[in-house]
Amino acid sequence: MKKFILPLATAWLALSASVSHASNVSVSVGQPGFYGRIDVGGYPAPQLVYSQPIAIQPSPYGGTPVYLYAPPKHIHHWDKYCRRYGACGVPVYFVQERWYNQVYVPQYRRGPGYGHERGHHHHRHHDDD
Repeated sequence: MKKFILPLATAWLALSASVSHASNVSVSVGQPGFYGRIDVGGYPAPQLVYSQPIAIQPSPYGGTPVYLYAPPKHIHHWDKYCRRYGACGVPVYFVQERWYNQVYVPQYRRGPGYGHERGHHHHRHHDDD
């Protein structure tokens, strides 16, 4: 029995590590597959999905709204996805995909430190869709 436990445990650890590694990919603002918070300061006014911010668990203290780029499924079912973005208790403005890709990303890429200094990272899970 002991002869089977070690190989089985080793195989299980290897499999779980590869599955975990395959499901998380770190991407930055401006890279394909990025979804998350963006800083709209210094950019043309964002085009929004909704004119009013959405908050699932509004804070009694209000809070500064954040701007977020997310896939349509996450936006339309925000109550199910807000935790993935750490944004359930804050007002969120969702930026339109077209504005993000055609206005924000090109200007972001021209800025200093693209991909290095700005540090906007979000781990996208391939099973998010």
